[in-house]
Amino acid sequence: MAGVYTVKQVNSYIKNMFKQDFLLNSVSVKGEISNCKYHTSGHIYFTLKDADAALSVIMFASQAAKLVFKLKDGMSVVVSGRVDVFDAAGKYQLYANTVQQEGIGELYQKFEQLKQYYEDMGYFAREYKRPLPAFTKKLGVVTSKTGAAVQDIMNISKRRNPYIQIVLYPAYVQGEHAKQSIVSGITRLDKMGLDCIIVGRGGGSIEDLWAFNEPEVVETVFNASTPVISAVGHETDFTLTDFVADMRAPTPSAAAELAVDDYRSVIEAELAVTETAAVENRIYEYERRLKQQMMYSLSAKRDYLERLKLQMEYLNPVNQIYDKRQRLMNIEDKLNMLIKRCAAENRNRLRLYASKLEGLSPLKKLDMGYGYIENSEGNRIVSAGQVSSDDEITVYLKDGSIRSKVIEVGEAWQKH
Repeated sequence: MAGVYTVKQVNSYIKNMFKQDFLLNSVSVKGEISNCKYHTSGHIYFTLKDADAALSVIMFASQAAKLVFKLKDGMSVVVSGRVDVFDAAGKYQLYANTVQQEGIGELYQKFEQLKQYYEDMGYFAREYKRPLPAFTKKLGVVTSKTGAAVQDIMNISKRRNPYIQIVLYPAYVQGEHAKQSIVSGITRLDKMGLDCIIVGRGGGSIEDLWAFNEPEVVETVFNASTPVISAVGHETDFTLTDFVADMRAPTPSAAAELAVDDYRSVIEAELAVTETAAVENRIYEYERRLKQQMMYSLSAKRDYLERLKLQMEYLNPVNQIYDKRQRLMNIEDKLNMLIKRCAAENRNRLRLYASKLEGLSPLKKLDMGYGYIENSEGNRIVSAGQVSSDDEITVYLKDGSIRSKVIEVGEAWQKH
């Protein structure tokens, strides 16, 4: 049919037009890097954006090897190369030869400023992180109802626990209404007494994910009483919601695995705990009995040792010496008492004898008026028949003696 062309013919025609355009074959374009990806082949794919438009860029490995810095999202750069058509896809793109860094892009700079502000305010501090529940029964999800993220979360959650209750708040995750929609979703689910909330979406550029960097979203996540898992973008994507959330998951699928325990593993763990508890109870009972027996044995040994100690103390030579010494002291005391008693008795007896002797003493008689008479030869005269007239005698009195001569010897004197 005349005037009808194939897709390849049209794309080839356009490609040829681009090649014939002098400006497009050597052009320098200024913009901000977004959605930058390093391929395993060494090629670099990224999007160059400004406030009004975007341009796909590819830098082949041969040119990429000459770069002296690593391309990152948010960089403001000048890319020099040629604009050409990839006719297999009908897509035009900039084939970069060189990339010169101009500075950090506006959005990336704003991201870093907000990040520093909330970090200084303590929003990212570990002490404010709420722990995830041990077993999630009710799960809240704030994401788009049509994206792949919600399907991944639903499928993985139900696979891990078919009995889990999932409450979905369908939110805008991109565009001018996304900020308020996400805030409303978190606020609504936070009041429902859920165990955990997942907030997330699929990957994208920094512009696509910017709603999760908005201060209203960050502060709502921080003030939520329910633990929040952030699952925004891919593993290499980071937003402020990731930093302020109680836990960050690299993808929505990973968030579901973090939030929902595998119920089979939980059951197995509970069975293991039950069996472990039974074993621990048996071990505890064995330990209790063993300790009891050991206490009894130790008590018996202690009593036996005490008896041996008493026997040793009793049989100790030192103790026997002390005992003998005490007995000797007691005997000595008794002997002293007997000596004193005997001395006292003899002293009394001596006084008695002295008294009797005193009564019999001639001197005592002299005190009574009697006298002691001796003849001239010193012999005692007790009878008148022992003297004759003119014999000299001596009479001893109490206070002296009298020498006299016998005048007459008469008969015995009798008291009338």
